[in-house]
Amino acid sequence: MIQIITIHQKNEWKQFVEKSNQYDFYHTWYYHNMDKTGDPILFVYTKDTNFIAFPLIKRNIPNSNLFDLTSVYGYSGPISNLPFENIPTQMKENFKTEFSVFLKKYGSVSVFSRFNPLLNQLSLMDKFDGIYDNGLVVVIDLQVSIEEQRSNYNRKLWRHIKKLKNEGYYMKEVNTLKGIKDFTHIYIANMKRLGASEFYMFTEDYFQNLLNAEEFKAKLFMLYYEDEPVAGELIICTQKIMQSHLLAASDKYYRNSPAKLLTDEITILGRELGMHYFNLGGGLGFKEDSLFAFKSTYSKLFMDFKSWRYIADQYTYNLLLQESNIDPNSNVDFFPLYRYKSFKKCSLTKEKVLEVEV
Repeated sequence: MIQIITIHQKNEWKQFVEKSNQYDFYHTWYYHNMDKTGDPILFVYTKDTNFIAFPLIKRNIPNSNLFDLTSVYGYSGPISNLPFENIPTQMKENFKTEFSVFLKKYGSVSVFSRFNPLLNQLSLMDKFDGIYDNGLVVVIDLQVSIEEQRSNYNRKLWRHIKKLKNEGYYMKEVNTLKGIKDFTHIYIANMKRLGASEFYMFTEDYFQNLLNAEEFKAKLFMLYYEDEPVAGELIICTQKIMQSHLLAASDKYYRNSPAKLLTDEITILGRELGMHYFNLGGGLGFKEDSLFAFKSTYSKLFMDFKSWRYIADQYTYNLLLQESNIDPNSNVDFFPLYRYKSFKKCSLTKEKVLEVEV
């Protein structure tokens, strides 16, 4: 049986997520309700008492009556009440068939979804074409002792962390309006310095809404020097997973790398919260660049990050490329490719493209 649950069906959405064997905050009704890029839906296939659900965002394609599907910002992908590796083969095949029928019946041209590197979603989605290898993310294992964790740090990193402590930098959790305002100020200045697009200019209300969520536990940690806020990190805990959602450092203290101490301190709190893994993310566009190299000074536990780039209607997809004057054989790493030019117009720098759609 197939169900299409809309964002207006809060209780139904929440029930499927809560019944899932594993999920992250990216799957929740609350996080999808914050999304303003389209209309969130939850595709649900049920067989007897078991289900597979897939949260997606339905977006209209400009200058047409067509639409496509994408995922929220972050790591989402499918969820199920069964461990993915235990889903019967026939149920996987039926899910693929029913999802394909849904795409054709409702006229979706393409589907883009980022998978969650901490969930074994590939054992379900390998039945589909379009699985794309984006790169790696760096994960800290919080199940080992803090001493063992730090023994895996790059020596230069650990020396710098101790130096920051000795100089008087300290961390504390904040949930006041002033704390949120301080973080927003640092974060926006950080994004402007990096030349990020408007998509990343999150507001105080956005951060406040995350911190008020009931379906997951969001926490904001700030680092201070002589009582001046110098860096902040918004982390979100769901089940046993802790995600580094957003991180920013003050322009004034940026060259002192205060975030190095912040990340170390947060792992201590993560253990107290019962978390097993802390996902630091990957490099720019999930490439093995200088950002990835920095994150890997904390841990050598790397996990594959993959996305699903599925063309449901190849004929229409090609027509849209023609209308946009885009070469279908272009080596631009963007999907769906027919949206590339419209996205590029609202992006401040070409280098930021991969940060949104990959």
